[in-house]
Amino acid sequence: MKSSWKKWMEDYSLFLLVVVFLVSIWEWVVRKGFIPSFILPSPTAILKSLLDNRELLLEVHLPATLIEVLIGFGLSLIGGILLGVAMHFSRTLEKVLYPFLVISQTVPLIAISPIFIMWFGYSIWSKIAVTILTAFFPIVVSTYDGLKLGSAEYRELLLTMGANRWDIFKKVHVPMALPSFLSGLKMSVVYCVVGATIGEWLGASEGLGYFSRRMSGNLQADAVFAAIFLLSLLGIVLFLLIGLLEKQLLKNKW
Repeated sequence: MKSSWKKWMEDYSLFLLVVVFLVSIWEWVVRKGFIPSFILPSPTAILKSLLDNRELLLEVHLPATLIEVLIGFGLSLIGGILLGVAMHFSRTLEKVLYPFLVISQTVPLIAISPIFIMWFGYSIWSKIAVTILTAFFPIVVSTYDGLKLGSAEYRELLLTMGANRWDIFKKVHVPMALPSFLSGLKMSVVYCVVGATIGEWLGASEGLGYFSRRMSGNLQADAVFAAIFLLSLLGIVLFLLIGLLEKQLLKNKW
């Protein structure tokens, strides 16, 4: 445990020093009045707002956003894996669906989110739909691209040993696809937070995105930044969890 902590400090101590320096400069600039606090509140004001609104933020809005993120990520994970594998096995399916996947990422979320609200109303599913739209693409692409990395030498070796296509898929393609797939997961889970926030901004009654929109309408910049801080923290925590999963899976595989 100590060695892990020591290694972590060696890797990120410079980053932490830079963060402390930047936050200190930020606090000093706002306190000196170079930037009005209603435009950019000081870190201490954001912390005070976070503490003042902790019950509302931590018991109501953060859980609502987290549920949207987890459901959207889970559905994207299942659908993305299935579609990525299907495109790997079917060249025809890949030619038909891949262009649609690319097109789906060219549509601005702000433009399509109101459509989801018309379809699903202001329920949780309109936010989940936006979340899936942002998270689905990196999972599908990372799965499909990862499965293409299977070594031809390994495939030929297994074929000479009497292996069928499913055996080759399990023994060659899946292990070699893991690094790409897990990288896609890390991107996807962060995009889920972005998607859920956008959905809440456009139509919701709870969630950190809804809270920040309401506070911005009241010109409470410190409360807006408190919500943004929690959203960023949520994305970081989920990213790190996928990173831990990646480390364990790759350690076992390689």
